[in-house]
Amino acid sequence: MAIFTEKGHGAPESEAGLSIIGAGMRVEGDIVAEGVVKIEGTVVGTVRAGRQVLVAKGGEVEGDVITKEAIIGGEVRGSVRAEERIEIQAASVVHGDLASRRLQVQEGGEINGVVRMGEGALEKEPEHTGSH
Repeated sequence: MAIFTEKGHGAPESEAGLSIIGAGMRVEGDIVAEGVVKIEGTVVGTVRAGRQVLVAKGGEVEGDVITKEAIIGGEVRGSVRAEERIEIQAASVVHGDLASRRLQVQEGGEINGVVRMGEGALEKEPEHTGSH
């Protein structure tokens, strides 16, 4: 029964799983995953993924998205921080700030916030740890 595995066995990133919040599903609280999080429903809270966050068309996030790569096809009301890239698809809306090395916005995609790009984009975000 290898359904659950212990951390620290050096599993490659490609083995990190896919977590789906299905259409019609509402999650209240933060989500933390090592692999990919696909949101077709609604999440009220911060979404953190080690590899990718995909907000599908019709999906909603009321909170921040923090990941390596973010693909937004639905609506996000919060900031989006991605180490590598952010893609804003047509008919999607982000009400919040974006920070990433690269950004792609398809025609019809909407951003209502500050955009920070380039190598230093993620460093300029203020830390909320309380230990400055």
